[in-house]
Amino acid sequence: MLQPNDTVVDGGRVSTGSVALDDILAGGLDPDRIYLYEGKPGTGKTTLALQFLLHGASAGENTLYVSLSESRRELDLIAARHGWSMNKVTVFELVPTESLIDPRNEVTVLHPAEFELNETLKSVFDKVAEIKPSRVVFDSLSEVRLLAQDPLRYRRQILALKHFFANQSCTVVLLDDLSGAANDLQLHSIAHGVVNLEQLAIDFGGERRRLRVVKMRGIAFRGGFHDFTIRKGGLEIYPRLVASEHHRPFEKGFVPSGNAELDLLLGGGLERGTNVLLLGAAGVGKSSLAISYALAAAERGEHSAFFAFDEGRGTFEARAQTLGLNLQPALESGLIRFQQVDPAELSPGEFAAIIRHSVEQDGARVVVIDSLTGYLNSMPDERFLVLQMHELLNYLGQLGVLTIMVLAQHGLVGPMESPVDLSYLADSVLLLRYFEAKGTVRRALSVVKKRSGGHEHTIREYTLSNRGIRLGPPLTDFTGIFSGTPRYEGPALPAIGRDD
Repeated sequence: MLQPNDTVVDGGRVSTGSVALDDILAGGLDPDRIYLYEGKPGTGKTTLALQFLLHGASAGENTLYVSLSESRRELDLIAARHGWSMNKVTVFELVPTESLIDPRNEVTVLHPAEFELNETLKSVFDKVAEIKPSRVVFDSLSEVRLLAQDPLRYRRQILALKHFFANQSCTVVLLDDLSGAANDLQLHSIAHGVVNLEQLAIDFGGERRRLRVVKMRGIAFRGGFHDFTIRKGGLEIYPRLVASEHHRPFEKGFVPSGNAELDLLLGGGLERGTNVLLLGAAGVGKSSLAISYALAAAERGEHSAFFAFDEGRGTFEARAQTLGLNLQPALESGLIRFQQVDPAELSPGEFAAIIRHSVEQDGARVVVIDSLTGYLNSMPDERFLVLQMHELLNYLGQLGVLTIMVLAQHGLVGPMESPVDLSYLADSVLLLRYFEAKGTVRRALSVVKKRSGGHEHTIREYTLSNRGIRLGPPLTDFTGIFSGTPRYEGPALPAIGRDD
């Protein structure tokens, strides 16, 4: 999106007009070079190119948009819908207007496809020499490819463009809609840098867009795919999260849950900079446990962020009220920020960017993801979920954030299966289970993993009531609780805990 920062950034670099893309490129573009933005129609090339020009125009630079495919009216409409004005951008239009192509007109104007290629490029060179722009966008190369009709001639003309602009002290962005051969890499070898934009259609939900810097000579850019969306104000790009780039000292210590018995079970509590996986069947109390941590953080004056994939805010508040927890003051003050996430509309990159904003801007010290099952549905392949979560958890850990992940298992009783195995990524794992005793459904809780220190190895019964979460004594006389078919081997069945 357009930002009011300086045009030249990072020791002589030229801004692309997008702060996020500048970040991916470690500062922006090298000046006085030719760059290629390529992608099929609808991927956002024109919008990104306009951001590049308007950024320069806002700093008083001469800018030129050479259009062989879109009219000035179309460009004005695109700009207006983003809240921009093209008044400071010179548009050199080589597309006939409706009045000029009206057959009743005596003046004959030829479409670019009917021009001689040399004449077309000469008119562009003359315009550049006239206004001496520092930024130029050439839209698009598909028209030049059609005019050339021959691959060798096409390459020669692109080289002629490159040599001409090399002596003009201007940064040029060429747009290509990939209408040529799929393996045509001539432009890649000629351009100083290449940015590829994609639009992906998934089986359900909105389309996904992403970009990749294919090459950038002399610039140590961040590789890989970066998700982005097109919104009013331009492309909102979400740079791929690299955990190793984020380190911040933080005070070590335990994060209280608000429940002394639970902290004791955890060997003192969960440490800052770690993550915990709450694993169990639907309705067993995983989200309730996560809510208690968020509320305990609010009572200490710390911020927490709760991302819900599976339920709305009304359900979230009703659940807390059932447990006797008053979330309203914390929600109103912003100490707890609840956000419902629609996995069909949100890309993983955008979700990571939202979490980063919560931590770096809002100061969240506890982050809850409820649940990973919903997050998994937003990913095209579960192996990408593991990679994304690895970077995200490392990032949060390095900033001293306690991350609570909820993962619902398939089934209610008996053997359980998880849709994806993330237990090896988790620093701590709390296993929650239903079990049946004397015709009553009961709940059991145990810490099965904790990397950062000792913990109690017992299995405890717990109840959810209007007085919150209560833990009972260790279930020493039961065996087979986690299998869902326990056997009682004690002298007398203990009193059944009551859930209000």
